[in-house]
Amino acid sequence: MTNYFRDSLQRKMMCAASAFFCTLFIFGAIASGERPNVVLILADDLGYGDLSCYGQQSYRTPAIDRLAAEGIKATDFYVPVPYCAPSRAAMLTGRFPLRNGVTRNPHPDTTPEADVVGLDPSERTLGEAFQQAGYRTACIGKWHLGHKEHFYPTRHGFDSYYGILYSNDMLPVQILEDEKVVENPVDQRTLTTKYTQKAIEFINTSEDQPFFLYFPHAMPHKPLAVSDKYYTPDTPDDLYADVIRELDWSVAKVRQALEARKILDNTILIFTSDNGPHYGGSTGGLKGKKATPWEGGTRVPFIIRYPDAFPQQSVIDVPIWSLDLFPTLLALCGLDAPKDRLIDGQDITAVLKGQSREHAPIVTCHDEKIMTIRDGKWKLYLTRPKYLSARDLNPDYVDPKTPNGTTIIAQTEQPTSMQYPGVVPKRFKNQTPLFNLSVDRVEEDDVTEDHPKVVSDLRKKYRAFVDSLDQR
Repeated sequence: MTNYFRDSLQRKMMCAASAFFCTLFIFGAIASGERPNVVLILADDLGYGDLSCYGQQSYRTPAIDRLAAEGIKATDFYVPVPYCAPSRAAMLTGRFPLRNGVTRNPHPDTTPEADVVGLDPSERTLGEAFQQAGYRTACIGKWHLGHKEHFYPTRHGFDSYYGILYSNDMLPVQILEDEKVVENPVDQRTLTTKYTQKAIEFINTSEDQPFFLYFPHAMPHKPLAVSDKYYTPDTPDDLYADVIRELDWSVAKVRQALEARKILDNTILIFTSDNGPHYGGSTGGLKGKKATPWEGGTRVPFIIRYPDAFPQQSVIDVPIWSLDLFPTLLALCGLDAPKDRLIDGQDITAVLKGQSREHAPIVTCHDEKIMTIRDGKWKLYLTRPKYLSARDLNPDYVDPKTPNGTTIIAQTEQPTSMQYPGVVPKRFKNQTPLFNLSVDRVEEDDVTEDHPKVVSDLRKKYRAFVDSLDQR
């Protein structure tokens, strides 16, 4: 057994007692009532500082803030990759990108190689796990795990699908319902509203069985679009805020649908993001942005509400990641994770209840390259981090895919803001710096020379993790 897995096992055993009593409580609740429903809402490119409950002061997100007040807000929640498809595949399978095979984004309009990228049919998603357990399942929104038929959501455990199969800046921008194109081209002003209406319809028609709703929004991925109700033409620079306010409205409508059916408290309700923000968003003071390994690219908001298991108004600062959702959600619903494959995520029920602070190291990558490892308060870069091009700091640059109608039909269309969303990275003398995130969340002070043993230990854990990737 590798040191990585031995250390991980020891950590899990240390919290076994608390986890055991958590499990007794949860399974008691399941035995005495219905299995909980699950609603997993995923924003696209929403930054750590884009919600008022995470410090945003330019606008308010009251519905999402209310979820945080009634549940748990995580301050140190990570994604394994700072961009789209690999992050989503890892979350839905509980498996690291280099293990599940999705390390790049599928593109329908670039290269032949990108056109055939997708989540292998042999991978088991949350959709399949819940479907096989008798849940009704739906995916509503952006899929981005392959746009060929054998990659469709309906081939990965979802009874129904409604949405765009990839990012909203890729052509053709069209909506599929199940496996049939029903709208082409799409007026993107209508996307958030249409997705929300479909989500409510799914909730209202799921009366005879528990359900799993995976709700990955298109926004605030560029090009930004918002309905007329939320667009403020007198302040066009506030388009990003308009988009976030409409997302908050969507969360409120989903909550209202659950309340109307009297199933809100028997529903595990989650809100998070797939990676850090693009230009115009906010990292909340963290360094970097989407597509970078800095904290601003990989640390995202995470809120979970489930009063049957978790306390209200709770804030946890234990480093956890999106891969944990797979085993945790299954455990909360009384289901077993697959035993025929290695799951990189861990059941964090005890962590969320505040009964444990144990978690295995968190590793991030970019394409096939391992970038960082975080263990407790320490974060070590294993590969030279990405810095800035001249374009990054040019406020006059206009992304050619955003304006002039090439990828969007909306009155609100305008060039994407080039305001850098986080602290601008500086170059370090040491190309693989070490940071103590408990006192330096902005990653400004490289402490490699002061902590050689920490660096050595983290490198050993990194090598053990890499060795484990041979196991499927």
